[in-house]
Amino acid sequence: MNFTRAFCRSLVAAWLLPNLLWAGGRTIQDFDGGWRFSKGDPASAMLPAFADDDWQSVTLPHDWSSDGPFTTGYGSGNGYAPGGIGWYRKHFSPGQSAAGKSVTLEFDGVYDHSEVWINGQFAGGRPYGYSSFQCDLTPFIRDGDNVVAVRVDHSRFADSRYYTGSGIYRNVRLVVADPLHIAHWGVAITTPKITPGSAAIRVATTIENLSSTNHASTLETSLLAPDGTVVASASKSLRTASAQEVVQKLTVRQPRLWDVETPVLYQAVSKIMAGGTVVDEVTNTFGIREFHFDPDKGFFLNGKNLKLKGVCLHHDAGAIGAAVPDKVLERRLLTLKEIGANAIRTSHNPPDPALLDFCDRLGFLVMDEAFDEFTPGKNKWVTGRNDGVPSHYGYNELFAEWSVTDIQDLVRRDRNHPGIILWSIGNEVDYANDPFSDPALGHDYRPDNPRAEQLVACARPLIAAVKALDPTRPVTAALATVSMSDAAGLAQALDVDGYNYQEWRYPEDHRQHPRRIIYGSENGHGFEAWEAVRTNDFIAGQFLWTGADYLGEADAWPHRASGPGLLDLCGFKKPLGWYRQSLWSREPMVHLCVSGGPNGRRGYGGTESWNWQTDERVTVFCYANCPEVTLLVNGKTAGVRKLSEAEHGVLRWEIFYEPGTLLAVGRQDGREVCRDSLQTAGPAARIELRPDAAELRADGKDVCHLEFRVVDARGVRVPEARPEVTFDWSGPGKILGLGNADLRSVENCKTNTHAAFQGRGLALVQSTPTAGEIVVQAASPGLEPARVVLHSK
Repeated sequence: MNFTRAFCRSLVAAWLLPNLLWAGGRTIQDFDGGWRFSKGDPASAMLPAFADDDWQSVTLPHDWSSDGPFTTGYGSGNGYAPGGIGWYRKHFSPGQSAAGKSVTLEFDGVYDHSEVWINGQFAGGRPYGYSSFQCDLTPFIRDGDNVVAVRVDHSRFADSRYYTGSGIYRNVRLVVADPLHIAHWGVAITTPKITPGSAAIRVATTIENLSSTNHASTLETSLLAPDGTVVASASKSLRTASAQEVVQKLTVRQPRLWDVETPVLYQAVSKIMAGGTVVDEVTNTFGIREFHFDPDKGFFLNGKNLKLKGVCLHHDAGAIGAAVPDKVLERRLLTLKEIGANAIRTSHNPPDPALLDFCDRLGFLVMDEAFDEFTPGKNKWVTGRNDGVPSHYGYNELFAEWSVTDIQDLVRRDRNHPGIILWSIGNEVDYANDPFSDPALGHDYRPDNPRAEQLVACARPLIAAVKALDPTRPVTAALATVSMSDAAGLAQALDVDGYNYQEWRYPEDHRQHPRRIIYGSENGHGFEAWEAVRTNDFIAGQFLWTGADYLGEADAWPHRASGPGLLDLCGFKKPLGWYRQSLWSREPMVHLCVSGGPNGRRGYGGTESWNWQTDERVTVFCYANCPEVTLLVNGKTAGVRKLSEAEHGVLRWEIFYEPGTLLAVGRQDGREVCRDSLQTAGPAARIELRPDAAELRADGKDVCHLEFRVVDARGVRVPEARPEVTFDWSGPGKILGLGNADLRSVENCKTNTHAAFQGRGLALVQSTPTAGEIVVQAASPGLEPARVVLHSK
């Protein structure tokens, strides 16, 4: 290694040293920085001496599929994005503190078929790209320079019905612990009994390598209230053994309960003491709550009946693909919370653990889902959704060998999250025509299809695997063909049955199966689907398809994404989102959308535009939850509508357009409680930049959502404007990606130029580990440019 290369390595190591979390005898190092990446498959890339100087420098999370190029050759299911094989390499020094210690790498997600090598030795990996996993580096670690190399094989790029991404797309940590330590995901916390005066807390802790110490050792567990006060503690002596589970029972007096309105969180601090010294310490966050499902009354949280107002969420985020920073997850959930959602379904795979952390903090219930298919596999469309000859690569190839391991690791990882109320073993595994069609009947099927018996054979080991680790939560699946699942016995094997788009079955199935617990696991946005939940006590709730537009599951090129979301690809609220807010939110709101011409009886679409032809007849849609709305055009009343008169939950006016201002005023008891307006936009005049944060943390991870708008001279967004906008920036920051909400956009999202769509787009600005001013400028020919200064501290 020459001097320059050695000096650069030392700089990287110095940068990483501050990113250490020390707890007792354990250090947890953020391992996301300092990686090198290359597409391709060199035979010796795992060897320490391999030359990687010309490889690309990357910081994790990283998704190479999102870099494109996008082309018809890559398949519609995955958003026409490339796959392939890639390698990651990183030099590091664990330091003197690693001598004689246990050294492991924790991966939150690598898509897919990963292999992890340390100093040329194979250390592990995982074929399922959504599973979190740990690799033990201890036998291979050495003093001084070490090299970790990760091979990622996503060469079967048409392996999913929706966008997966490629690479180490979630966070990585290096953990150095004493040989005597708490196992990975080794703490399980439950709240078996809760009363107003006290809560019983059961903490089961798995200890590894007790035989590694000659000292008497104990496990000390302390429970901390949200303010950090110790509210309960317990201590237990440990026996000499290679591993053991220790159960401790504690009591919290006057507990504060976790719920969707006040998500109160406690912490459990687990310490191993040996010879009077803390040799290991682990902290787990948990909540105290009770929930149950009732076949007649639906869902209850802490004794209160509650409808699940849920949405399904894929794991990508538009321009940045699958490598999603925490701030993007948080912004998305906050917007959904504003709409009135209280539940998330992780469709259709184990989520980023950071998403679950935010759900706990913000008050979201969670349906934690494991798989999109069992075996045989589903169709993965290549030339367009339901078009042409499909691929059949995918998880079905791994199911027999890996499904029990994968779902148990999901439960171990996630079981302490108070928001999780359902473990889902699969999505539409009973889809009638895919894969359980009867070849003799073409695409028709019989409810008693004999091939469907395989469903139960696949499902029972998964159900047993979940219950072996967590008997406190029900097991469910999202059923596409309940008649077939009934005939096969799958519906009866589940604790709770999710119905996908089968609201019409609710009354009769409740009559025929009075002890069955039913909810909508996947539902359309129609008013009738919500009414089926709202007016039937026995339906626990619904999960809309979807919370946000997502990449993949696309139509023919150039479509790259699917658009059923309440939010668009940039995270902006769509008309569908405002409509749902009028049905779900209790905060007074009113929102306007317009469509050209009469639009029939129904309507929850339209555009947020007041630019039409003079005297053109238009339909005005108003989404509101206040009792009365007055519509005004240029200050003149165009009519008053009462919410009780709404059709399908929507107020409508048919009026003639005139330029100016369209205003809706919502009133309750004669008092104005909310308003919304649309203004006629003039010619595009300038770019406007709207950051959601003026200050960023100088940690290399924080993100500012910088909305760019095309506006007229008065600052009104020009809804049809689509100019290309070019960005320049300086200072300690970078632009992760540029995007807009256009489902048909095949632009490169990683350059500094991107078109606006409907008069706006989004730039994601990320900090670096250096403090200072980040200056971002945006320009487009013929428009006045814009400039914004962000402060990284």
